[in-house]
Amino acid sequence: MGDSTRTRIRELCAYIEAHPDASLTLAALGERVHLSPGYLQRRFKAITGVSPKQYARMCRLRALRELLREGETVTDAICDAGFGSASRVYEQATERLGMTPGQYRVGGAGLEISYATVSTPLGLLMMAATDRGLCFVQFGEDEAAMRDRLAAEYPAASLSPMPASTDAAFDAWMAGLRSRLDGAPDGRDLPLDVRGTAFQTLVWEYLQRIPAGETRSYSDVAAAIGRPAAVRAVAGACAANRLAVVIPCHRVIRGDGGLGGYRWGLARKRALLEREAAGRGNEE
Repeated sequence: MGDSTRTRIRELCAYIEAHPDASLTLAALGERVHLSPGYLQRRFKAITGVSPKQYARMCRLRALRELLREGETVTDAICDAGFGSASRVYEQATERLGMTPGQYRVGGAGLEISYATVSTPLGLLMMAATDRGLCFVQFGEDEAAMRDRLAAEYPAASLSPMPASTDAAFDAWMAGLRSRLDGAPDGRDLPLDVRGTAFQTLVWEYLQRIPAGETRSYSDVAAAIGRPAAVRAVAGACAANRLAVVIPCHRVIRGDGGLGGYRWGLARKRALLEREAAGRGNEE
């Protein structure tokens, strides 16, 4: 793919980000960068990992989050972020916020979050979920400290330990996490609550497509999402990840082969990579 096409896609990303409230058709976007709609659709997804429509949706959700944080009413925030109707934003926002816009604005008020802590070969792991999916997966040395971090993420939510009689969905999510910790290949079948900027979401979605047992450098990731100069921003997105293992930021390393950073400790990062490499070797 030529540098010219990559440059046009980068320019288009910047344009979409600057106009989250605009109605952007594929034909209009193609005309803007002098590419046919079909070719633009294919090249845009090849470079960023998502379609122009999906990218625009991420930008609107980012604008919605920022407006809600600034204190706008839910109705005004939905309008100003460029969503056509309240019903559409509720459908899309619950996928990315893990809660309704109103709940997000007040720190998760009215939201019920269940959590469980398990001992793993890599230390204590806390998993928390709403009825829509995982919202918190983190390692730690102390259960109380991890619960404090969960409370900081959702200060107004109702937090409670998962009862002994867990439901089937929560059991399945925990089983999926255990499988990944054992180095098994992972699919993208765990429902996630991904809260971040459009750029962070773009990075996180790409990370989930890195096969278990493989790694990418920070510059590889930046190039793959069409932002080759954004290496530091990619590292920042990895550091901001709140869903350990599920969004596998441990698979991103330095260009010289060094491990780079990992918010849950380099020993855990090394162990995760070794387990995945061993699991991949057993498959072959």
